[in-house]
Amino acid sequence: MLELSQSAIYKELNPLIAKLAKIILAHWQQSLSLSLYELPEGLGYVEGRLEEEKLVIENRCYQTPQFRKLHLELAKVGTHLDILHCVMFPRPEYGLPMFGCDIVAGRGGISAAIVDLSPTSPERNLPESYQKSLSALSPLEFSQPRTLPTWGDIFSEFCLFIRPQTPEEENLFLTRVDDYLSIHCRQALEAKPLPPQQQTLHLEGQYHYCSMQQQNDKTRRVLEKAFGSEWADKYMTLVLFDLPKIAVSY
Repeated sequence: MLELSQSAIYKELNPLIAKLAKIILAHWQQSLSLSLYELPEGLGYVEGRLEEEKLVIENRCYQTPQFRKLHLELAKVGTHLDILHCVMFPRPEYGLPMFGCDIVAGRGGISAAIVDLSPTSPERNLPESYQKSLSALSPLEFSQPRTLPTWGDIFSEFCLFIRPQTPEEENLFLTRVDDYLSIHCRQALEAKPLPPQQQTLHLEGQYHYCSMQQQNDKTRRVLEKAFGSEWADKYMTLVLFDLPKIAVSY
């Protein structure tokens, strides 16, 4: 398994987060041709303090012919907060959606679990091949669905955002993430390059996705408390949601 054995915090993370990290890395390793993606110096592994508790952030980043960046972040704040964050940033020439997944676990259990394949097309629609595959999945029922944030127009109709209440619901969430990753990796390997004009449109869609995600005030506040506002802005824009180099009208 990709580097999890070298993690300083992996064995201490919430079990659902640990299981999901293994699922994500297994798909990447088994389905895609990986090479390392270099993060800015000093941002791969970070330690700080948040309200007198130790904060540790571990990042793993890779790239492939289809994806400019595969990012998995594991974070732990003392004994009361564990976080998994994952985004697969496609190369614009393939017009793929953005796979995103997050879990936030506290003392009271999992407060948030989300997964989506977010479109990058100007129409905010997923490719027809994705629509067909996702629609064919068996529907799942959860007792506590959550409401998307105000900037949630970036998400697709297939976005799953919940607060799992039982081990059974946690396992169902893992199953759905596994489904989405299987579909996404298969579609990526089958994708053909787009004409230059369409590539630019999908790059703009990716820019919009990153811009909206940077508005996540909860993430920014945690980082600012631990490291200061300047560092938080650097981390949000260079590691979590680095913006494509393009001038757009958003």
